[in-house]
Amino acid sequence: MESPGPRSGSIGAIVGSYKSAVTRQINELRGTLGARLWQRNYYERIIRSDAELNRIREYIVQNPATWDTDELNPNRS
Repeated sequence: MESPGPRSGSIGAIVGSYKSAVTRQINELRGTLGARLWQRNYYERIIRSDAELNRIREYIVQNPATWDTDELNPNRS
């Protein structure tokens, strides 16, 4: 029987390992052991053109400005 979760060595496993390690370190520094840090899941996408890459870059730059009104923000105004 296969274990639940992403297959070892897959992008999902790598992202999961990264998120786990970062969460442990941040919670250790904050003294908030066990606190959640990340939104659930992530979005994979194959970037097929320079135009698409530039749109994604722009989204990444602009997105933090919308966090105050994001429905997933527990402290939204």
